[in-house]
Amino acid sequence: MNVQYLQLQAHGDDRGSLIALEEGKNIPFQVKRVYYMFDTGDGVRRGFHAHKSLKQVAIAVRGSCRFLLDDGKEKIDVRLDNPCQGLLIESFIWREMYDFSADCVLMVLADNLYDEADYVRDYATFLAMVTA
Repeated sequence: MNVQYLQLQAHGDDRGSLIALEEGKNIPFQVKRVYYMFDTGDGVRRGFHAHKSLKQVAIAVRGSCRFLLDDGKEKIDVRLDNPCQGLLIESFIWREMYDFSADCVLMVLADNLYDEADYVRDYATFLAMVTA
């Protein structure tokens, strides 16, 4: 599995830093939805699903967390802890997020609106779909 990080250029001076997210420049798709997670409890795991067509970019804008990514053939564990780096998650990748730091704010940009029909929430079904 090829894990792709997007490098996000920070601009700043003594007043602080700023990162602009721009469709077609540093985000490889049209952004139709943005959401973020915070105040995730100690020991909590999130995700446990894949998407049939949705693509996403995850950015730890504060703190850190880990992702377990699984394409049905290979599992990779990655850590997000840099607001200047986005993790591109393609469709048909099972994801689980865990090990959230107490201050973690995880922002996710998606290429489409929420659609429950796009989710694969059962791991055995996911494996059957990607190995068929």
